[in-house]
Amino acid sequence: MAENAGFDPVDSLAGLRAKHGQGKMNFGLNINTGEPSDMLVQGIVEPLKVKIQAIKSAAEAATMVLRVDDVISAKREEMMKPKPGQSPHDYTMPQMPMPHY
Repeated sequence: MAENAGFDPVDSLAGLRAKHGQGKMNFGLNINTGEPSDMLVQGIVEPLKVKIQAIKSAAEAATMVLRVDDVISAKREEMMKPKPGQSPHDYTMPQMPMPHY
């Protein structure tokens, strides 16, 4: 966030960690100044409900990716099984017929 706002991210993170080390856990990065400031005083609050929904959405997306990967793997295994009359040692993929022009 600091880098996107045009500030040095290393310096910004160091300042923010220093404030957190002092027990000031409500401090975040003020993107107008690049300095740590109390987010509650600034009126910036991210509700827990938003974070929970973001985690749920990420878990659902990961589950969908894994399901698609399982379907692709199963299809690949099915294609590798020998067809009736095909030698079980012939691992070549079935060829598509050439078009006749």
